[in-house]
Amino acid sequence: MLTQSQKKQLKALIVQDKTKYQVGKSEVTNALLDMLDKALTARELIKVEVLKSATTPIMELTLDLSSKLHADVVQVVGRVIVLFRRNKENPKIKLCK
Repeated sequence: MLTQSQKKQLKALIVQDKTKYQVGKSEVTNALLDMLDKALTARELIKVEVLKSATTPIMELTLDLSSKLHADVVQVVGRVIVLFRRNKENPKIKLCK
């Protein structure tokens, strides 16, 4: 569980990041989960853009992704979801307490 100050720190980091992963009309598939899992392991902090073709509500999709990926939701802005999951073996982002 992230604190407010940790979320604020992560939001500041993700603003600079141009890399986005996309969820389209096929929504949450095993291939998408595998790709996002690898991205979270490598980067710890990712942006996921939900395309207009996705029929599932954003918040439902957010909760589904975060639970299946065991990731924390940093923020949801419009159609962009920001997820964070610490890499236990090789952490890249040092969070404040």
